[in-house]
This record gives sequence, C-alpha cells and structure tokens, in this order.
Amino acid sequence: MTDPNYTHMAFLLDASGSMATIKSDIEGGFNAFITDQRTQPGRCTVTLADFSSPGDYVVRYAAKDLSQVPPLSLEPRGMTALLDSIGRLISETGQFLAGLPEDQRPGLVMVGIMTDGHENSSREWKHQAIKELIERQEQTYQWVFNYLGANQDAIEVGATLGVRADSALTYAPDAAGSAMAAYSTSMSSLRGAVAAGASVGSARKRAAYTDKQRREAAER
Repeated sequence: MTDPNYTHMAFLLDASGSMATIKSDIEGGFNAFITDQRTQPGRCTVTLADFSSPGDYVVRYAAKDLSQVPPLSLEPRGMTALLDSIGRLISETGQFLAGLPEDQRPGLVMVGIMTDGHENSSREWKHQAIKELIERQEQTYQWVFNYLGANQDAIEVGATLGVRADSALTYAPDAAGSAMAAYSTSMSSLRGAVAAGASVGSARKRAAYTDKQRREAAER
C-alpha cells in the first residue's frame, strides 16, 4: 500500500526563448508556490525539469525534499519541444517510482506542465502517443496531470495531450503568478484529501479550477 501522507510532484517548465519576457513572473510565481506548499502537512518531494529545443531537456533536481528546493532561476532559450519533454518526464518519473518499495511510494503523484506556447520542434513523440501515455498513467496509476498554458486555449490544447478540462488552466503571460497560485490551491486540496483517506478520483473533483481562478489567471 502506498503512503497517503507522501506526495511526489514532477513539474515540467517551458524554458524556450519566448519565456524571457515573463522570466521574473514565472520565477516569482513558482517560488511562491513552493513556499505555500511548505506550509501544508505531509511529506512532499519535487522534480523540476525545463526544456526548449529538441535534446535540450534539463533536470534541475529530482525527488528533492520540498524543504530543500532552491529558488527558481529560469534560463530562456531555444524552441518548444513540448511533446518530447512530456514523454521523458513521465518515463523518468515512472522509473523513479518503480524503484521504490510499494509502502514507500507516494499516495499522490502530480505532474504539472507549464508553457507559454505551442509544440513546434519535437522529434520522438506525437500528440496521440502522449495522450495515450497520460491517460494510461491517470487511469492505471492514478496520477494527476495539470496543464497551464499561455497564448492558447489551454483546455483545448490540454485535451490533445490527454489532460482533463478541469485540470487545464489558461493564463495571461503576465499573470503567471495567479496561475501558479491556482495550481498551489489545487495541489493543497489534493494533498489534504488523500491524506485524509479520500481516493485520488474523488479528491481530483474537489481540486478542479474554479471560475474565479480562471478569471484571475486570464487577466492581463
């Protein structure tokens, strides 16, 4: 049986060149998110990877205890190999979890994806393959995926990736902080509910983004 008081979050951050214009907003929003999660009860480990052009995928840290996560320093560069990066993050997260004894595995696994643009340069993965992969991880292993997208309809794009509409959030580029705040609220709700004995499925429904959160994230 997995540990309901343990959450693992894998976060994939777009570091393509277009992110340079909102670098400080992304950094501030992510750092505030980490600070907020530290106030929540239970154990949490974090993996952060960022990406740009094909082959440029960097794991900044892996399975690091929340208390030891350093401030984010984003380095915008290159293009947007989103699909390849999602595929790699999911695969490597699965390998990490498979290496743990069952009673030491997290009761909640969350995958966050944040980008400000569309896929434009992946070579290994296609949309349908990523969609099938995400849906399998959700249905078979009860992982929870969130997609935060700017300069796009995140619900529509998220659907092509297999992300549920209630877990996809469109944000204005200069409202990245509001998007991360909404994500933090959702994650806190999930962590608390699972720790209290709720199933991931029922907890997910209560953690859906609200209309208020969507308006705040979309405001410029």
